[in-house]
Amino acid sequence: MSTDQKNNLFILIKSLTKSEKRQFKLFSGRLDGNSNANFVALFNLLDKMKVYDESEILKKTAIKKTQLSNSKANLYRQILVSLRLTPQQQTTQIIIREQLDFATILYNKGLYQQSLKVLDKARKMALDNEENNIAFEIVEFEKIIETQYITRSLSSRADNLAIITKELGIKNVLASKLSNLSLQLYSFLLKNGYAKNEDDFDRTRTYFYYHIPSFDLAQLGFREKLYLYMAQLWYSFIIQDFKSSYKNAYKWVDLFDSNPKMVQTNPVFFLKGNNYLLDSLYYLRYVTKFEQVLDAFNQTLQRQDFRYNDNTKLLRFLYLRYNEINLHFLKGTFNEGIETIKQVELELEEYHEKIDAHHIMVFYYKFACLHFGADDQHNCIYYLDKIIKNKELGMRQDLMCYARILRLISHYEAGKDEQIEALIRSTFKFLLKMDDMHRVQAEIIVFIRSLNNIYPHELKDAFRRLHGKLKQLEDHPFEKRSFLYLDIISWLECKIDGKPIQEIVAAKAKLMK
Repeated sequence: MSTDQKNNLFILIKSLTKSEKRQFKLFSGRLDGNSNANFVALFNLLDKMKVYDESEILKKTAIKKTQLSNSKANLYRQILVSLRLTPQQQTTQIIIREQLDFATILYNKGLYQQSLKVLDKARKMALDNEENNIAFEIVEFEKIIETQYITRSLSSRADNLAIITKELGIKNVLASKLSNLSLQLYSFLLKNGYAKNEDDFDRTRTYFYYHIPSFDLAQLGFREKLYLYMAQLWYSFIIQDFKSSYKNAYKWVDLFDSNPKMVQTNPVFFLKGNNYLLDSLYYLRYVTKFEQVLDAFNQTLQRQDFRYNDNTKLLRFLYLRYNEINLHFLKGTFNEGIETIKQVELELEEYHEKIDAHHIMVFYYKFACLHFGADDQHNCIYYLDKIIKNKELGMRQDLMCYARILRLISHYEAGKDEQIEALIRSTFKFLLKMDDMHRVQAEIIVFIRSLNNIYPHELKDAFRRLHGKLKQLEDHPFEKRSFLYLDIISWLECKIDGKPIQEIVAAKAKLMK
């Protein structure tokens, strides 16, 4: 990784908008003497740099090598303080934290009554927005102050604070258990994908039911319900119960529809919920419903009152682009999908500092599948090679496996027979290493290996036999996962019927409406 990519300060400065840079310069000049401060000079230089270069910093500023580390740390902190003051960063969570900071300052000055007033306001705001963790912290602080600021109402106030603390403690423990469960299941899904055998299924099922806490749904608040639906969604995804995935994703989205103000407080979870609702509809092949939800999601994101920051802008890009491409897969409009790739790649370049390798590789796999569906094997192989050659991709072993299977099929379709045998060996070896060799993959590999021994007039019968074998596996609990990554059935049908894949998929889409 290059030096400029490693430097967090450089990346932070390059992420600033023009208004944020202007805000920082006003902020840094608020006190006399700052105009020549090291951190200001360092900011101005880094802002102009295309690539991070420490030798250039030492040459063009008064900063000595021994001062550089401290100067960078100071500038990093000053930028964050400046950003905290910008209107775009004034989220509910930051406002509550700010009130807590103010209360701490007043407390340290011995102004207990003023501190309590600020805390009372902050606590109400936290409770209204179900920010229960910080509400608990505020109440604990109030209790500390009450032991020093004695009033006539101390007895009733102490009882009230004790009750609030107990209620918040119960809520926070439950929310913590549910969020832990959700996180662990999500981690499994990211690393391994869907359950590929009985062991994966049993391990996931046992973990889920052992760790899910007892609860009364009617007593759950927004936050606890959110973590519950998330945990249930990840579980249903892993075991490939997509009808349950749809139900849980719908509950997740409906939770926000029933609590509109939470969309502004928790925009990231709102975006994710809609994305996984679309994911579920995609796997269920509900084309019309998918289009309706995608259109409604797009309209919501265009509303002027939707809160945007760099994070939510990135997620908007990821989720809209993912699902726009998925819609092309559902409808068989591969050529139309290919026309969007250049624009998506430009956007990927724009966000390259903020998008991890996992998301980029998912895009590449989708690009490859679009080209495969349009019978452009050259570009399909181009994007698959980008995935296969990525040595840093530690997540999504399933993606790595199916990229190799699709590459094998693409080489056959492209007529690159001289490479087929070597690819078969490497693919077979990789699948065994990943413990991901199942009947679908094995049937495809054996079939492609046997093609050299099949006469041209026997090809259609060979494709029909493979089609018959794979159709029997479409509803198999663990074999059906293969069809989520590769529409191998449509490919076989195009070979049998002598029609383009786009035509085959488009005909199926009409039946699914």
